Amino acid sequence: MRDELYQQTILEHNRHPRNFNKLEGATHTAEGYNPLCGDHLWVFMKINKQNVIEEAAFEGSGCAISKASASMMTTAIKGKSVDEAKVLFREFHDLVIGQLKPDEKPNHLGKLAVFSGIWQYPSRVKCASLSWHTMNGSLEKKASISTE
Repeated sequence: MRDELYQQTILEHNRHPRNFNKLEGATHTAEGYNPLCGDHLWVFMKINKQNVIEEAAFEGSGCAISKASASMMTTAIKGKSVDEAKVLFREFHDLVIGQLKPDEKPNHLGKLAVFSGIWQYPSRVKCASLSWHTMNGSLEKKASISTE
């Protein structure tokens, strides 16, 4: 059942990605690249003076997992504080490497938990986490992020 939900979610977000555009007036932006498979994207965010992410978007090209993860990430971080986004980043990272079991440990992942089985496919972990590392890098004022 979980695998079916995962596949449906990935396909839906790949076909109809949310927040897939260049965000004009972004206060934070970074480029992410996975040289292993060629996924290449940019993450844009508008963060206000209260450190709340008002808008988040991405653009670029990549596999279905990479695009779906970016789509779900931008949706999840909108309206969150920078600190909350960093917590989500850590939890998502732990999830995709198999260190966080969402059914066993309290977390803030919500729908993002559909990626819980990705750790079983090591070559896909970088696809799922590229946008997250790029978002986190932009918060640290890094212009470019590579998975290698």
